[in-house]
Amino acid sequence: MAKDVYSLVLLVAWALWKHRNRCIFDNATSQAHVLLQEVRDEANLWGLAGAKGLRQYL
Repeated sequence: MAKDVYSLVLLVAWALWKHRNRCIFDNATSQAHVLLQEVRDEANLWGLAGAKGLRQYL
């Protein structure tokens, strides 16, 4: 379970970083619902890559 929480923290940090870069470099507007959807989408990709425990947190 600790490994899954650590993966979730990394996932959220990664999504925040990518969202921040889009806002700064592409002049995108920061929207919480867009960020949350990006976290869910990324979690699904990570799940397909083997991080199965993430799905229980989303």
